[in-house]
Amino acid sequence: MLKSKNTLFILSAVLVISLLLSGMVTAQGTTFLSIATGGTSGTYYPIGGALAKVLNENIDNMNASAQSTGASVTNTRLIYNQEVELAILQNDIANYAVNGERQFEGNQVNNMSGVASLYPEVIQIIVRSDAGINNIADLKGKSVAVGAPGSGAEANASQILDFFGLSYDDIEEDYLSFGEAASRLKDRQIDAAFLTAGIPTAAVMDVAATQDIKLLNFSDQDIESLNEAYPYLTGVTVPAGTYNGLDNDVQTVALQAILVAESSLSEDVVYNITKAIFENRDTLIAAHDRARDITLDGAMSGMTVELHPGAQKYYDEVK
Repeated sequence: MLKSKNTLFILSAVLVISLLLSGMVTAQGTTFLSIATGGTSGTYYPIGGALAKVLNENIDNMNASAQSTGASVTNTRLIYNQEVELAILQNDIANYAVNGERQFEGNQVNNMSGVASLYPEVIQIIVRSDAGINNIADLKGKSVAVGAPGSGAEANASQILDFFGLSYDDIEEDYLSFGEAASRLKDRQIDAAFLTAGIPTAAVMDVAATQDIKLLNFSDQDIESLNEAYPYLTGVTVPAGTYNGLDNDVQTVALQAILVAESSLSEDVVYNITKAIFENRDTLIAAHDRARDITLDGAMSGMTVELHPGAQKYYDEVK
């Protein structure tokens, strides 16, 4: 009898653990979800917080929360380790992960499914106006924030520097979050910073309020060549007036932010998540203007991983 009771206890414990790991229910019937976002000075965090609010208010027995993280690469690893159920990340990083390429070589992520494309993420190279930096080549010998370790911004900084014939050996690289980079720019401790985020970016607005800054401009040829080398990089314009002192339009490149789920989440849960997002866009837009780009027409634009069956079911219904 004792052996039977022990066996039953072990089986029950295994069931509870697997339910928790897959974002399923507790004994009280509540679904707990963690949403991996990014630094608090970027765009992922407010968007993730708004997503949690929408899910909690529109799905019965839902308890979703946004977590501040190191962003794309970190979020991908959190999904892989089943430490979060949802994550926001760049579509290029997602593609590398599911195909086991670049930083994921030998560590292919096979438990990540797409939910929705969200908005363009603009690669912004912010420089102090008095730093004597007018193009990428001028970054040589300068102190440059290249993004937080494990972030998509850092991956982009490395790619762009390499494309223009530079490496970290040519600059004084500093691995900083958006907020840290903004603080260092304001204190004149660094000359430039790479940021990949939706515009306007809070960290850049913060710097522009007290410092004269500019964004490096890419030529049409630069953008065409970058797109050939990295197909996920497409040309985009940062309009004049986006930041204090930005008097002219600036050409740069952008990726796509996407929402992904840990694949073991049930079809019903992901269906309800997808439905709640698109039926409550006003709440998302109220949290951050970038959410205006979250539309059904663009829901699969730039999606680089296979859709979760729950998301696919919702899109099939609303076609």
